[in-house]
Amino acid sequence: MPSTTAGDVWSSALSEYVAAERAAGRSAGTIRLHRHYLRHLAAQVRAPYSVTLAQLDRYLAHGGWSPETRKSARGSLASFYRWAARMGYVDEQLADRLPHVHVPEGRPRPAPETVLAAALRVADHRTRLMLLLAAHAGLRCSEVSRVHSDDLVGRTLYVTGKGGKTRTVPVLRPELVAAIATADGWLFPGRTSGHLAASTVTALLSDALPGGWTGHTLRHRFATRAYAGTSDLLAVGELLGHSRPETTKRYVLVPDEHLAAAVAAAA
Repeated sequence: MPSTTAGDVWSSALSEYVAAERAAGRSAGTIRLHRHYLRHLAAQVRAPYSVTLAQLDRYLAHGGWSPETRKSARGSLASFYRWAARMGYVDEQLADRLPHVHVPEGRPRPAPETVLAAALRVADHRTRLMLLLAAHAGLRCSEVSRVHSDDLVGRTLYVTGKGGKTRTVPVLRPELVAAIATADGWLFPGRTSGHLAASTVTALLSDALPGGWTGHTLRHRFATRAYAGTSDLLAVGELLGHSRPETTKRYVLVPDEHLAAAVAAAA
């Protein structure tokens, strides 16, 4: 009878965990991210259910990771070991004992209007629509990739974002409304089936924007402009799909004239 290898144990564990994640309604992107870090862990830790806290600490101490990546890895481990504890495979407190990862507060980096205008002037039709969805609707690259004609009701776009949460975003540009409404299913279909990969959208936007700007900085542009026009941080957060105002603040660069007005009021 063949012996069970470490790879077999991990394969079985991941298969069972992924099934539980799907049953809980986790998005495909979240499951893919968790599986990525767990496979990386499997290369260092042979037995998933007899792991020690010291081994997990060493894994999270990876020298080449940014704080954001380290926090993402920690979240994947915590999710897996909370599930394993629920199943009775590990100590129920293991996930809570993982070290907390400090991520320095990010600063807003909205793409300048001149950069967006330059990209729009030379972009092909498909890339132009992607630019507009990121800059004028605040969509993430992953959300841009999944825009479907069924998601548009009148001028309202239903967007399913992180954690499978759906929000509504008014689409005011007639060009975008017409393109989505007349699409035959996915606005950006893949080569064989389904929709274009999020990574492809990310690459296309980065290539289209001069000077190292990215699709995510267009989302910062949207947040900054929306806040400048309304001073309503909660509304901006709703449009971006954020659950906390603290997250939205990292996207909004407060306009200089607002700062000057505040100083004038204080004087």
